[in-house]
Amino acid sequence: MSDLCSPTFEDLAGRLGFSCEEAGGIFELRSPFALENWTLPVLEATIVLGAVLMLVHAIVRLRRTGDATNLVVWLGTLAFLFIIEPLLYFPDAFGVEEYIDTMFAHNVFTVEFLWGRLPLYIIAIYPLMATIAFEIVRMLGVFHRYGTFVGAACVGFVHHAFYEIFDHLGPQLRWWEWSLDNPINQPFFDSVPLPSVVVFAALWPMSLAFCAQFFVGRHIDAGRRFNGIELTWRTIVVGLLASVGTVVLPAPATVIGMGSTTVRATIYAAELAILSIVALHVLSRQWVRLRSNGSERPYSNDLVRWYALVYLVVMAVLWIGALPDYFAAVDGVTENGDPIGNLWYTLACFVVAIACVAATFTVPRPQPAGSDDIPSRTLAGA
Repeated sequence: MSDLCSPTFEDLAGRLGFSCEEAGGIFELRSPFALENWTLPVLEATIVLGAVLMLVHAIVRLRRTGDATNLVVWLGTLAFLFIIEPLLYFPDAFGVEEYIDTMFAHNVFTVEFLWGRLPLYIIAIYPLMATIAFEIVRMLGVFHRYGTFVGAACVGFVHHAFYEIFDHLGPQLRWWEWSLDNPINQPFFDSVPLPSVVVFAALWPMSLAFCAQFFVGRHIDAGRRFNGIELTWRTIVVGLLASVGTVVLPAPATVIGMGSTTVRATIYAAELAILSIVALHVLSRQWVRLRSNGSERPYSNDLVRWYALVYLVVMAVLWIGALPDYFAAVDGVTENGDPIGNLWYTLACFVVAIACVAATFTVPRPQPAGSDDIPSRTLAGA
């Protein structure tokens, strides 16, 4: 694949310790003990296991109750991934290199696809993060009480908190490397491009959640059930329109701020601030309402509750392991030459994520006969 190894990608791959020209093929396996450092296989196992469990839960729930919402969210993320990611990995092959140069390069993990461009865990992180965020908001009854758009905004906010914990740690631990000179990545928020902080971590999951709830979730909540053909085309539409939403929602920043990084950063920050204020108000108010109204028993999902905690514990361990080099960094760069993220912003995201998970443990749950939780014996036999 040397013909598709752009100079930018070759440079990024070299910084991460592998060669673009030697990077496998369509599919490649490596020993988990031969990776860059011990954090890569730990991250990979956590994300892939979580995504598989979420898929099993979605399938079992569909079979038991006819509710396809979780499955559409899970598969809709993959539809989005396979629309967006190939353009980012191979801009030359799609003839868009003049507009979208290589933005980043992932390090090589145990399971790889597309000549070192796409680790399996990246495929898995889309549905895992989206499902966790969507289900937390759903468990708090936000969609039912406030509607599709506000519920989707809350999903974007929750996803942002979980994702930024990961996003601000990756460059330091060499999970990936950003192209510092690419104007699409500008401006940076420490080691993370601000467009990633706002667009990918918040606005994309908001767009996905809106489409999934609009085309499937609200109909399921009203008692409708879909056949296989209906679910297939609706899932494809969800992925396509979520991609469009990822262009439309950040348009104020990308259009108005086209000629100024400062203006673009200001509008990005304003969009995120508005989203956060609305979501914080709605989520906290809905939590208080559910706590005070014992007769209101929203949907429940124990798998998401507990696996969200697993994710947060693993990320906390990885962050603790990275702190010595973080505090020893000079001018935002570690002794090994790796950029560090923003610890204080990460701590704020930890607080939000922990509060959201805690909220799902402290609201009333459905009675056993009407619960939507899936017992461990059912999961084991699915």
